[in-house]
Amino acid sequence: MTTDAEIQTALPALASGNVAVITGGASGIGLAAAKRFAAMGMKTVIADVDDARLDQARQALAAISGDDAVRAVAANVSYIDDVDRLADAAYAAFGAVSVLMNNAGVGNNPGKPWENRFAWRRLMDVNFWGVVHGVQVFAPRMLATDTPGLIINTGSKQGITTPPGNLAYNVSKSAVKTFTEGLAYALRNEPGARVSAHLLIPGFTYTGLTEGATEKPAGAWTGEQVVDFMLASLNRGDFYILCPDNEATRPMDEKRMAWAIGDIIENRPALSRWHPDHKDAFAAFMKR
Repeated sequence: MTTDAEIQTALPALASGNVAVITGGASGIGLAAAKRFAAMGMKTVIADVDDARLDQARQALAAISGDDAVRAVAANVSYIDDVDRLADAAYAAFGAVSVLMNNAGVGNNPGKPWENRFAWRRLMDVNFWGVVHGVQVFAPRMLATDTPGLIINTGSKQGITTPPGNLAYNVSKSAVKTFTEGLAYALRNEPGARVSAHLLIPGFTYTGLTEGATEKPAGAWTGEQVVDFMLASLNRGDFYILCPDNEATRPMDEKRMAWAIGDIIENRPALSRWHPDHKDAFAAFMKR
C-alpha cells in the first residue's frame, strides 16, 4: 500500500503545510478528505451551509492538526459571492491554495422533468453551478502562484449511466463531468500551468446524501474508503477516479457505462438498460 509520504512526494500539491479547501466539508466524503489532508499536515479550510455540523467538523479537524491549521466558513456555493468570501478567508488565513475540492452537493429529488422548477434550479445551482463558481473563483489564483495544484470535482456514476430515479441529480452530475473534462483540457493547454483537474466518481457511498439510511448499508463504502481510493488514483495520475463499492466492481461499472454509450452507437431507445425490450440483452451483455 502506498504511504501518505510517498503520495506527497509524487504529488507536491499535497505537501505538509500546503492548503486544501473543501466545500461540503462538514460531512461525508468532504469531511473524510479534510481529515485525511489534516493528518498529512495540510492546512484545511472547509465550507458548508450547516453551521452546527460545520462547527463539529472544525473541532474534529482541530483535534488532528490544531486550531491554527483549520478554518471553517459558512458558505452556500450556489452564490458566487459566498465562494468569493470563502477564497478571501482561505488566502487571508493561510496564503496560496494548493488543493480545491468542489464537493458540495444536494440529493433532493425534484421529480419529473416538468415538475418543481424551483427545486430543479436549487439542485442545479448547488451541484453544478457550485462547481463552476469554485473553479472560476479559485483557479485564477491557483494559476497565478505558479505552484503545483489540484482541482478535484465530485461527480457521480449517475452522471454517466443516468439511471431512472432522480433525473435532476443525474443532469447536474452529467454537467459536472463535461465541465471537468473541459477544465482538464484547458488547464493542460494553459502555458506554464501546474494545476490539474480530476473527476471523483464515487460509487454507493454512505454520506449525508444517502437517502433513508440511518446506518451504513452493507453495499456502501465509507467516505474514508473513497478518499483512500482517490489518493491512490491521484498518485497514478488518473483523471477519472472511478470508485467501486461493496456491490459494484470496476468491471461491472465499465460494462454498464459501455452499454449506456452503446444506446447511441446501436440506436437503441434512451436508457435501454431499463427498457423491457432490451432487458434480456442487457443481462446477457453483463454476463459475457
